[in-house]
Formats: sequence, structure tokens, C-alpha cells
Amino acid sequence: MDKEQREEEPKDSTQTDENPENIEDLKAALAEASARAEANLAGWQRAQADSVNYRKRLEQEKEEAVKYANTNLLSKLIPVLDDFDRALSNIPKDIADVPWVKGVRATYESMFKTLEAQGLKPIDCKGAVFDPSCHEALMTCKGKEGIVVQEIQKGYMYNNRLLRPARVIVGCGEGEEAKSEREE
Repeated sequence: MDKEQREEEPKDSTQTDENPENIEDLKAALAEASARAEANLAGWQRAQADSVNYRKRLEQEKEEAVKYANTNLLSKLIPVLDDFDRALSNIPKDIADVPWVKGVRATYESMFKTLEAQGLKPIDCKGAVFDPSCHEALMTCKGKEGIVVQEIQKGYMYNNRLLRPARVIVGCGEGEEAKSEREE
């Protein structure tokens, strides 16, 4: 009986190597499984890279938000600086040394230094080459072509970002007449 039982027992899977069709099927299945595994690995790696890039982008946006958080406040304070400039430039000479005038001037200087310490910087433009990225030309007049002849309103940068362009008059050449760009 032992002999009969041994003959009736099915062959285990290791003994199927002898059949060439099964070997080809197994090779094809292995190749297919390997391809799926490689595709899954590549997809996982892309997802990991996307996740890392997303975290970096969020961190960068957060840093920029913190760096430029005061932009709105500074934009609202710039007209106050303009008012101080106009008031201080129109003080009659006979009262320029009055204590309250000196106090107003000291207040302006203190406020301006505080804003500069926060990253606000005026755009220096008189005599500079006209730069449309930080200047707004209101007019042209006699003067060296492409050079800022006069500043009408100060411009400001905040942490190397334009907050308000300087409004200027630009030279159009020595013999040319003044033209307003608004008239053209």
C-alpha cells in the first residue's frame, strides 16, 4: 500500500520544473511581478519626493509670510511719512528753531529710523538711471536722456521688495521740451 500511496500523491511544485510550459509561465509571471514592483517603487519614490517638495514649499511660504507680514502696515504708514516730509520742508525759517518744530522733526526722524530698522528703505533716484522696476515716470523734461531729473514722490522698498515706486521726472535729452506722459 505504501507503494500505491506514493504513486497517487501529487507531485509538489518543485517537481514541475520538468514541464517547459510551466517554466515559461513562471518566468512571465515573475517578469510581470518584477515590473509591477518596480512601478510601485517608482510611484512611491515620486510620492516621497512630492511630499518633501510640498513641505519645503510650505516652509518657504511661511518664511515669506513672516518676512513680509508688515507690508500692509508699512503701506499705510508711507503717506504719514509723506505728510511729515511736506510739513517739515515747508516750515518758515523764522520758526525753524522753535522747540515744538524741533520736536516734530525729532519725532519724524525717530519714526523713520524705526521703520528702516524693520526693513523699509527709500529708493534713491535723483541722478540715477531710470529703472521701470522701481520708478514711475510722470513726465519727461530737458536733461540727460534716461536719467532721473527730479523726484516728485519718494518710493520705498521693504526687504528688497518694491512697496511703492518713486514717482519721477526723467530727462529726455538736452534740447527737448517737457512732455507729460499722461497727455500722450
